[in-house]
This record gives sequence, structure tokens and C-alpha cells, in this order.
Amino acid sequence: MKLRAPLTAAALLATASIAAQAQARPMTPEDVAKLESVGTIAVSPDGSRVAYTTARLPDVTEGEENGTTTQQLSMAYGPGNVREFLPDDMNVSGVRFSPDGRMVSFLWADGDDKTAVWGIPVDGGAQRKLAAVEGAAVRSYAWSPDGNHMHLLVAAEEDKDRTKQSEAGFNSVVYEEEQQLNRLFRARIGGEPDAEPQEVSIPGYVTSFQIADDARIGVIETAPTTLIDDQYVNKKVNILDMASGDVRLVINTPGKIDDVEISPDASQLALIAAVDMNDPAATTIHFVDTATGTVTPHNAGAPEAVVDVEYMDDGRLIAAVHVGAQSVLRIHNLDGSLAREIDPGALIISNVETEGSVIAVEASAPRHPTELFRLDGDSFTRWTSHNPWLSEIDFGEQRTFRYTARDGQEVEGVLIEPVGGVPAGGAPLILNVHGGPEAHDSNGWQTAYSKPGHVAAGQGYAVFLPNYRGSTGYGTAFSKQHQGNYTDPEFTDLVDAKRALVAEGIADADRVGVTGGSYGGYATAWSSTRWSEEFAAGVMFVGISNQISKFGTGDIPYEMYNVHSRAWPWDDWQKMLEVSPIYHVDKAETPLLIMHGEEDTRVDPGQSLELYRSIKIRKPDTPVRMVFYPGEGHGNRKAAARYDYNLRMMRWFDTYLKTGDRNAALPAERPELPAGTTGTKSED
Repeated sequence: MKLRAPLTAAALLATASIAAQAQARPMTPEDVAKLESVGTIAVSPDGSRVAYTTARLPDVTEGEENGTTTQQLSMAYGPGNVREFLPDDMNVSGVRFSPDGRMVSFLWADGDDKTAVWGIPVDGGAQRKLAAVEGAAVRSYAWSPDGNHMHLLVAAEEDKDRTKQSEAGFNSVVYEEEQQLNRLFRARIGGEPDAEPQEVSIPGYVTSFQIADDARIGVIETAPTTLIDDQYVNKKVNILDMASGDVRLVINTPGKIDDVEISPDASQLALIAAVDMNDPAATTIHFVDTATGTVTPHNAGAPEAVVDVEYMDDGRLIAAVHVGAQSVLRIHNLDGSLAREIDPGALIISNVETEGSVIAVEASAPRHPTELFRLDGDSFTRWTSHNPWLSEIDFGEQRTFRYTARDGQEVEGVLIEPVGGVPAGGAPLILNVHGGPEAHDSNGWQTAYSKPGHVAAGQGYAVFLPNYRGSTGYGTAFSKQHQGNYTDPEFTDLVDAKRALVAEGIADADRVGVTGGSYGGYATAWSSTRWSEEFAAGVMFVGISNQISKFGTGDIPYEMYNVHSRAWPWDDWQKMLEVSPIYHVDKAETPLLIMHGEEDTRVDPGQSLELYRSIKIRKPDTPVRMVFYPGEGHGNRKAAARYDYNLRMMRWFDTYLKTGDRNAALPAERPELPAGTTGTKSED
């Protein structure tokens, strides 16, 4: 193992200067494979430093061993003044400061041991184990305000008889009935880990736990079961009396719940939640009186989405808010009124943390992934730079683009133009459709393994990421417009986006393609069948092809009913069939690449197989390919699967979209990998 040297401001400037002298080049899939970003952040109690994790995948293009995302702990002291705090083979999470600021704590599994809470002194010294529960992994933890105790949320106790049965081959699983509930423990913090942490009784399936600064109350989030559907639509916030351990109040909010924070005096909670059971997403602040349980929505219905909140020591509330494709930072007074609003310019803020008067945020921009910034006055100072080589990249211009849909609704999205500008006659265009649809694309970093972004721009494509009807960021009314109306107006918005970009001279009408995952995969399947004449190529990922079978094979039927379909398939079988891409395969002349994780429980792989089989048999002249990823679920987690996906996606578009030739021969079954990709990289 090795420790990387501290990153100083001088080193950053020197690196940038050298890179600037290099000739600009287009971005490649190999570049995407080596991207790093800031993972989680924590501000020290005195505000002098910020602990954070760097999230990265193994670089399989350079021969590193395949694996999933890891997070390494670093400490930032100012702009460019960053030091790694642990060996880079230690993959940690749950980073926090101890209440006295002398230690950074984190979750880590040492070798074959279960995940435990560890700590490392901020002024030097080795890491040591602080708290653990024998035989169980710690999933999250909370310091007591005095630093003498921790509460540990841990996995269920192992059923040793069940383990023996499984080892003997009796490994059958009763679907949705064999629940494994989390447990809560209270552990003393001292010289050695508490050998006998005290178990605390908790209701239902607890997903998170935190303690108020005054130590009088705790807040736990619970769901009736471990089922993902219950966590989506039936989660509740509970106020726990820390002295007795009893649940004092259950906060009565309908629908989805996201972030919850406790005010410094414990008199109030700030809760990001849905406004009703049919609200597609938790995007509205709700203030909760902890004495009475009274819930007061704030700014409900505004054309925006609150993505994170955090209380300052003086009781003011900071909120990161996405307004359409941009973001703002707001500071609210004790009564909820607005004290300040800060425009971060090109930054898209995704997370905020604070201690004392220090406000730190995580933010991306059109030309860099998520980095650490601190608010200084009315501007943000960048503290980290994890991909200095991005200065070598020749980027396409990126901006928001608005158009009017066929029914008069204004729709917005993010447009990335080809490097060097749009050619006469328009560029080949890729519509990159987000999932959900209760999500939105912001005008920040928009390149990833499944998002063509700047890789496509470097190869002459324009890329448009539409925030179609159903998206968040534009208010609850906008996000509800797709409900009970699968495909229209949500997917006619995509056709209208194409036509608007053609009319602006940006896109070539005969060379427009579409890609997306999950609900974006559904959009791709629909665009490649029902609207096949509009789209020259499609790349579908973990998408829906049959809305009838989707209900019976996925893990979120109630969420689908409440915020999407507003009807069951048996209410109108024919209607549900007609909004399924398989129903329109007779029109499918769009070359379609279909990719899916074999272990997907959200959208069963059979959804992709149904569409593949239908096209293959009914439209034998239409190019179609089905790619399964073993061991992957609803999105690829491992580095090799991600890199493979990116190569296949771009090669498919190069074959059918860039050329405009729908009858081109299928590309080779396997993409060509760089030399050394499957080798082993040696350590220095």
C-alpha cells in the first residue's frame, strides 16, 4: 500500500499549468473509467477543517483489479491543502468528527471482521476500533453530544440454524417473508471498545438514527417492513425519548420522506418530504414541532426541489435547492422566513454541511464532477481538485435549453453541443433520458458510464438531457403531469425536444438517437417502437417493456400505483398493454441495443428479454442486441461492467446514429479493450 503526498495549492497550480500546455483532446471512455469525486463530507466542530471521502472505481483500463466504488478518507484544511488520512486500500464510509473534534470516526471492515466504528486522531496517530457489535455489521452510528457513548444501528443477528441449513443445501428463500430487521445498540466509548453494548428496543425496520445536541431526544426513521416499497411510501419519522427509550411521537406525514434534521435546541425538525401520498418525490421542507408533532409545509408547490437541509448552530436552516436545471443555497431564519439566497453561478449544489459559521458544500459544474467548496461571503471557494487532467479535455459548450411542447407546456433540459460547435445541417443528437421519472438533470457534470455527455460531444454528437413531464425541480404539479397517463405527455415531450432542436439547427432530423436507464430505459423502448420513425438508434438500460408484467415482477408495485399509474393493471388491461413498448413492436425499425443486470429486482431482466424476443421474431430485419451483466442489479456497480457498457453504448451510436444507416451490420459481439485492461497493475 502507499500514501499519496498532500495536495497543496502550489501543486494544483503547477499541475494545471502543465496540463494547459498540452494539446486539448476529446474525452474518452477510458477517461470516464478513471474519474474521481468527493463522496461525503464532515466539518470539524471548530470549522478549521473538513473531512471527506474520495469516491473512485478501480481503473480497469490500467489493469487495476475489477471491483466496486471505494472511498478513501482525506482531510482538507483550505484551498488545495488536502492530505490523505488513511492508506488508500482502506475503504471507509460514515465519516464524522467526534463532538470534541479530536478524532474522525468512520465505518470500516478490517479484513474478515464485520464493519465497525473506527477513529483516527486529527493531530496524528493510528486508527483504532471505537465500537462494534459481535457478529454483526454496523450500518450507521451516532455520537452522543458528550462523546461518551455511541448508538449503533447494526444488521440482524445471524440465525445459526438457518446458516447450517443453507450450508447443507437447504437454501430456499420464502419471498418477501424472511425479514432481517436492524437492531440498535448503545455502546460506551473509552480506551477499548465496549464488550457488551446495550441493546435498545426499536419499532419496525429502522433505517437511520440521530441524537439531538441536548441529548434529550433522538430521531429514528422506520418502515413497517424491510420491503423497498414500504421504505418508499410508508416510512415514518419517530421522536425517541432518550431517557426512557420510548417513542414519544410519530410524525404524521404522507408519502415519501428524505432528509430529516434536528434543530440545535431540539424544538423543531426540518424534514424533506412529499406533500401528499401521490407526490412523486420528497422535495418540500416541512417544519415539525417536536413537542406537539405539528407539521407545517414550507413553500409547498414552488417550482423547485429541496435536495438537502442542515441547521446552523444559531438555529438558522441552510437548504440546497434545485430550481429547474440550476441550484441556489438558501439560509432561513428561525421562523422559516428567508434570510439570504446565494446564487452559486455554474455550480450545482448537491449536499451541505455546517459547523459554527462555516458552510461547506458538495457541488459539480459542467466541466468537473463533485468537489468540495466552502461559502465565503457570497461566493464559493473550491477546496479540492480530483481530476486535474480534465484541463486537457476539449469540452463542448453546455447550457440549458427550453422549448414549447405541443400542448403549450414549457420544458427545459441540458444541452451539450459538439466540440467545435454545431456543423451546418445539424449534428447527430443523443437524447439522454433520466430515470424516475421523479428525478431531474441539472446543468452540472453530466458524463458517466451510462451517460454519453462529453464523450459523445468529443466525437461530434450533440447531447440533450430533457426534464420531461414527471421530472422534479419544477414543482409538484409538473411532476404529477404524467400520472395516470403513461407515455403521454411525458414521452411526447421527447419527440417535441427532438423537433425543437432540429428547428434550431442543432440536430440533424435523420440522426437522432435516444438512451436512458430504468424509466429512461422505458422511454428508450417506447421511442424505439411507438416513435420509431423519429429515432435512428436506441440504447436501452434496465428498462420497462411491459407495464402489465412489470407490476408482478418488480419490487415497488405500490409506489408505481401511488405516484405513476394511479391504476392497477386489472382496472383496464388493454390500456396498460397499449402503453407497453411490446405492443408497438410492429413499428420497431430503430436499431436497439438492450442491456440489463441479471440480478435486477427493481425492473426484472425479463422486461428486456420480452422486448428483445418480440423484435427478434416480429421484426427480424431490425438490428437488435441483448446484453446481460452477471451479478449486476438495477445499474452496474463494478468497474469492468461500467466500462464495457460505455464502450458498447458509444459503438452502437457510432454504427447506427452517426452514419444514419439503420441497416448497418451489427458491430462485433465484444468491444475491443485497451492493452493491459485485463492485467494486474503493480503498486509503487
